[in-house]
Amino acid sequence: MENNMVEWVEKKLIKAIKSALKTTMKEQDIKIEPIPDIKVEVPREKEHGDYATNIAMVTAKHFKRSPREIAELLIKNIDAKLIKSISVDGPGFINFELNNSWLYDTIRLIDRLQNKYGEINVANNQRVLIEFVSANPTGPLHVGHSRGAVVGDMTANIMEKAGFDVWREYYFNDAGNQIDILAESTLIRYKQLFDIDIDLPSNAYHGKYLIDIAESLKDKWGSELLEKEIVEQIKICKEFAFKRLKNKIEDDLKYFGIRFDNWFYESSLHNGEIEKAIDILKEKRYIYKEEGALWFKSKKFGDDKDRVVVKSDGSLTYLAADIAYHLDKLERGFDKLINVWGADHHGYIDRVRASIQALGYPADVLEIIIVQIVTLLRDGEKLTMSKRAGEFVTMRDVIDEVGKDAARYFYIMRSADSHFDFNLELAKEQSASNPVYYIQYAHARIHSILENAGDIEVEKANLELLKCTEELDLIKLMAQYPEVIKDSALSRQPHLLANYAYDLANAFHVFYNQCKVISEDKKRSQARLKLVLSLQQVLQNLFLVLGIDAPKQM
Repeated sequence: MENNMVEWVEKKLIKAIKSALKTTMKEQDIKIEPIPDIKVEVPREKEHGDYATNIAMVTAKHFKRSPREIAELLIKNIDAKLIKSISVDGPGFINFELNNSWLYDTIRLIDRLQNKYGEINVANNQRVLIEFVSANPTGPLHVGHSRGAVVGDMTANIMEKAGFDVWREYYFNDAGNQIDILAESTLIRYKQLFDIDIDLPSNAYHGKYLIDIAESLKDKWGSELLEKEIVEQIKICKEFAFKRLKNKIEDDLKYFGIRFDNWFYESSLHNGEIEKAIDILKEKRYIYKEEGALWFKSKKFGDDKDRVVVKSDGSLTYLAADIAYHLDKLERGFDKLINVWGADHHGYIDRVRASIQALGYPADVLEIIIVQIVTLLRDGEKLTMSKRAGEFVTMRDVIDEVGKDAARYFYIMRSADSHFDFNLELAKEQSASNPVYYIQYAHARIHSILENAGDIEVEKANLELLKCTEELDLIKLMAQYPEVIKDSALSRQPHLLANYAYDLANAFHVFYNQCKVISEDKKRSQARLKLVLSLQQVLQNLFLVLGIDAPKQM
């Protein structure tokens, strides 16, 4: 028995259809070479059965008959133990209704695998580096960073369950112009604490967090810092502010349940790594000089224009460091690089991908997940944010208000490339209207059922007593879990798993309301308790990937 029952069933069906096609071809003295791919899909309408195939329509031109006629010929030769009935529908779809044995096998599989249920291997031994968040260390993480953090974390979780060797990395821009501005802003805030009449320029960082940092700086240095040369003042402020904000970022991510394997510093590339990357491009003749600047021939690889890597004054562009950083990633032996970027970085994709090709690697080694903007809504009103002006809602603010679980789920319940309105009031509701509450309540309800089950023995449960529509629908969804992991991992779409969690919880609540779990019918109670225990395991496995708690009561 495979770990993915849905895949096992589909392989069995495809094998049976292929065998029937060969037999029918022989009967009709027809040769089809090569035999077309046979696909089976779950019909949109339940009354059309569990699976359907369009193979009769695909092969119609070869048989020179109508698809319905071909379908009728094929079903006479289809034989598989798991098939209960076969019918022809519409223009020639073949519909299959399966017997329930594979569903009972699903429960047995969950019972055998326990917390390993859902784990599959579709990775082909690939090592993957997922770089996400990577916000400039010039202020606390805000709402915009939060969504990217969960998308990156969830993508990593799912890909690990699908067998990928995943490395999670945060890239600190600690060597750019924004860090110089941070140092100058901190110094001004520090001087203001001594009643020195000096205003923050418009391009400075204005957030209150810098006042807090300046006060800590004053606690450490007193007025002694004022006596140092301005270059030394800037250096001290830069190091102090960066360390404080870096630690704050790390603490907030940990608080949110986000983990990283490595914190990479841009400054480490300024020890010859950037020059090395540029030299490689020079050797490959992808660098040229014009008007005193060095240009990268990114247009040759699909970018809309060439890009400057070294300015005429000798200073480096952000792209120069990014080329070196991606070369470093590739030289560490990763097969796939996945970057989770905000929507404002969309225009940057082509130039980075161009650099990877110019360095001698295939374009598809780099994948970009674009995360669209999050709008916070309170009582239907939009909350405005401006990081530099200091008017923003932090990641921790949202977590503290709605809770870690609600925040994580809400950020992930829509496709990352779609704009998302985060309703703070809904996220706090303890009702079925709040999706994360609804999902977690399913687990709490299961715990309550099991507490009231007493000494009912489930090991010898007769699973064939599970015949009600609500029972079977629930098991079918449980069987889908490994398949959803696979689809989410390969498509890099973690919202599929979030949606699945809601559908699974909904199926359980429907089952609970229609099927009394514990009754005077001991054998039926045993079977339903076994089903509930299996669902509890699936939910716990699922919640672990989602990064949310599995509460026992709510």
